[in-house]
Amino acid sequence: MDVMTCLREKVPGEVFDYQVLMDCLSRYRKPRDAVTRLLSSGRIIRIKKGIYSFGQAYRRAPISREYLANLIYGPSYVSLDYALYYYGMIPERVHSLTSVTINRSRSFDTPVGLFSYRTLPDSKYSIGAILDSISGTSFMIASPEKALVDKVWTDRRFSGKRLSDYKNYLADDLRIEQAELDRLDMEVLRIIAESFASLKVNNLVSFLSRTEG
Repeated sequence: MDVMTCLREKVPGEVFDYQVLMDCLSRYRKPRDAVTRLLSSGRIIRIKKGIYSFGQAYRRAPISREYLANLIYGPSYVSLDYALYYYGMIPERVHSLTSVTINRSRSFDTPVGLFSYRTLPDSKYSIGAILDSISGTSFMIASPEKALVDKVWTDRRFSGKRLSDYKNYLADDLRIEQAELDRLDMEVLRIIAESFASLKVNNLVSFLSRTEG
């Protein structure tokens, strides 16, 4: 059995790790040389150290970049600008797949795009993340409410000290329509705000409560 047949039998999706690759190369005298040949021929792609995907000719489905974001650097989940775009809350397509993590902020420029991660303290990290899926591939992503709170809290350009600042920030800077804000669950927002214990986030909730409906 050749290595690509082995990989396709072992890997149900489109992404696999170094150990699976080595299992399929176990009969080779120089498996590292075989990996180099697989990469140079485009049969497999190295996303980052230890994480690979099938090349275009061997894929059964598109690669889920959201799932990859969870794998590349963790613990993490998709949030911030990309999540806001994912939910249709902001109009501009976001090219960098943004996530939050409890580890230090980092970025990874990969063959399938740029992945960036912003740090959130433990106490602000866990509440508001949900499990979603695309075409059967599951991944962790912020809820719409959590994505907005994460964005506001991490945006150093915006102080959020006055309630009156939020109208222009949400409408002009982020370009979120009022109809999208009306769809947010205020109770979920309040629960998330409690975990942040932040004047900036509390002001966001207060502003949205006043404009609700």
